Amino acid sequence: MSTHEIKTNVLGFPRIGQDRQLKKATESYWKGEISLEALKQAGAGIRKDNWLKMKQAGIDYIPSNDFSFYDQMLDMSCLLGNVPPRFGWDGKTIDLDTVFFMARGLRPGSAAKPTTACEMTKWFDTNYHYIVPEFSTSTKFTVSATKVFDEFKEAKELGIVTCPVLIGPVTYLLLGKGPAGFDPLSLLDGILPVYEEILKRLLKEGAAWVQMDEPVFALDLDSRRLEALKKAYERLSKTGVNLFVASYFGELRSNLQTFAQLPVAGFHIDAVRGKNDVAQLARAIGGQKFLSVGIVDGRNIWKNDFTASLELLKQVKAVLGSRMTVAPSCSLIHTPIGLGHEPKLDAELKNWMAFAEEKLQELVALRGLLDGTAPQDVLAANAAAISSRVTSQRIHQDAVIRRAQAVQPQDLDRKSVFSQRRVIQVKRLNLPLFPTTTIGSFPQTMEVRNLRAQWKKNALTTGQYEAALEAETKKCVEFQHEIGIDMLVHGEFERNDMVEYFGEQLQGFTFTSNGWVQSYGSRYVKPPIIFGDVSRPKPMTVRWSAFAQGLTQKPMKGMLTGPVTISQWSFVRDDQPRSQTVKQIALAIRDEVLDLEKAGIAAIQIDEPALREGLPLRKADWPAYLRWAVDAFRLSCSGVKDETQIHTHMCYSEFNDIIEAIAELDADVISIETSRSKMELLGAFENFRYPNEIGPGVYDIHSPRVPETAEMVDLLMKASRVLPAEHVWVNPDCGLKTRGWPEVRQALKNMVAAAKEIRTKVNVSL
Repeated sequence: MSTHEIKTNVLGFPRIGQDRQLKKATESYWKGEISLEALKQAGAGIRKDNWLKMKQAGIDYIPSNDFSFYDQMLDMSCLLGNVPPRFGWDGKTIDLDTVFFMARGLRPGSAAKPTTACEMTKWFDTNYHYIVPEFSTSTKFTVSATKVFDEFKEAKELGIVTCPVLIGPVTYLLLGKGPAGFDPLSLLDGILPVYEEILKRLLKEGAAWVQMDEPVFALDLDSRRLEALKKAYERLSKTGVNLFVASYFGELRSNLQTFAQLPVAGFHIDAVRGKNDVAQLARAIGGQKFLSVGIVDGRNIWKNDFTASLELLKQVKAVLGSRMTVAPSCSLIHTPIGLGHEPKLDAELKNWMAFAEEKLQELVALRGLLDGTAPQDVLAANAAAISSRVTSQRIHQDAVIRRAQAVQPQDLDRKSVFSQRRVIQVKRLNLPLFPTTTIGSFPQTMEVRNLRAQWKKNALTTGQYEAALEAETKKCVEFQHEIGIDMLVHGEFERNDMVEYFGEQLQGFTFTSNGWVQSYGSRYVKPPIIFGDVSRPKPMTVRWSAFAQGLTQKPMKGMLTGPVTISQWSFVRDDQPRSQTVKQIALAIRDEVLDLEKAGIAAIQIDEPALREGLPLRKADWPAYLRWAVDAFRLSCSGVKDETQIHTHMCYSEFNDIIEAIAELDADVISIETSRSKMELLGAFENFRYPNEIGPGVYDIHSPRVPETAEMVDLLMKASRVLPAEHVWVNPDCGLKTRGWPEVRQALKNMVAAAKEIRTKVNVSL
């Protein structure tokens, strides 16, 4: 612990390893290439590095149990003994193989029959996915895993007394799911004694503080949910552990008084997204409680403005004195690990940025500036970096700004309504009932990735590389012909990532070499960085879509990523409203759409899986967001002729609340994730008569399990009871990039067979 009067703390640190050791070890274990013990050792190495890194940086309160081999919510389910019956848990201490079984539907190294993996969805409005807890009226909880205790002792052996991190009981329950009409808070009385037992055991192990994450405080909470939070912490505060409750991702607003009055030792507030609440909360907590001020942005990569931050921190200090800590706004798992691993990023851009390691330095610097122990040149150097970004000519492009300002309402509308367009499209495409397609990507094999790596190293010429990609594309088209897919895709072998690929060809973007962040499990992404105004210098996808269309007489979909998703899955500039950046991207995508149409592409898919993800946490903020998000999509595609069919794709989204906005996109076809939820999401479309066509996903591509034809037929029968048969498409939940060819071949064959069978069944029933 430092001698500074004011302390620093971190809510969580990236757990993937600088060289993606966790991914490599985990996937090697799943393949049977390394032992379970070797996998555990890899995890231990990452944890040790993280703890020592934070200690050496000067962080006072260092977290533990922020590490996970897959997902923290899944770990919490295992700690609480909440394992759905289909996984055959024996009731003993839950092992790592059971964790993977729940996440993937396959038990590593076991002949056990595959089963449906637990559902996965987005963690609030981030691009991180969590495994959704499952509840029923018979759900019972018991302490069933030792991870949180083991990792605390592990750090203690290094001389570091950590602050263990737990997902709070109310957040855990509210983010789970049960049968229709089930109230997860009915399980509160059953779960609290288990939390008490966990906390008492941590206290016995020597934990002085425990961080309780309750990000639901950033949501709209009714009186019953607020009462549940009060009840929970009235009980848990009596365990003897110093608890501090962490809220992040948004403002407290009307929840502030309940939050401030919890009988706990301390609080954490997101002082980036909840800046307006900070001063009021400092005044409200009173007594001897402390406040962790999340002043450094844990979700973006821009350097902190010390001058602005110090102004707010000094307000808190004036009220609380030393009863405060300087912290990131949330866990740093949403940022890359360190700029020191980015040799190719140019010096000017790098000077504007801070990754996780740099954010540790920012915390310590701010603490020093606040208590007067930091050299004054620290503030001057920071001010110079902030000023250079504001005045840089690299950021603002007058032509881009003028074009966005010139957009008119008529630029957002197709030439006719869907019912009229559909007649023209049906005639042009000539597809059967329940047409089959895929979402876009096909397996990115090691061979394909090696080709790209060799090309980037100049070991292959561009001609050699593109010839190899053409061969892969041809094989993919031939396979789709062979099994009878109705609307084909080219497979996207030329693409590294559905956002990065486009960002590399757009102005206003830059890229990292090692800026990986976890999306889910062993799936990591390297988000582009949008630093300036966005435009498209030349066509991005036409060459590959046109080549693939030349291989077939069947319609070939052009594949694009939508403007909201490109923004949401990038580190976006914070010097202008996100809506302005998204409009610029929409205009760039519009240019690409029109070029694809000119090249003879009859169907163009503009994926917007992040549309729901980007929805503000508070309903009062939804209308403004949905207005500019929907307008951006419409702007990107409204210039085409009626005969061109526009598709979009959304995955892992709850649609009920925004179904009218989805309809307003006016895409001719929307494909959605429904397999893990067994078509539950179609409830939104049942209550709202969605006017256009829908492809409800019939198999889960996030699991290696191959579903049987009968299973897909059953899902399609459910869909046909809700949707007009002539409006239903047959497709997977998402792209196939992360899957292997053997499972993809069989799964798609089963999918085509299911489409043929459902055509017969529905024809009979009609």
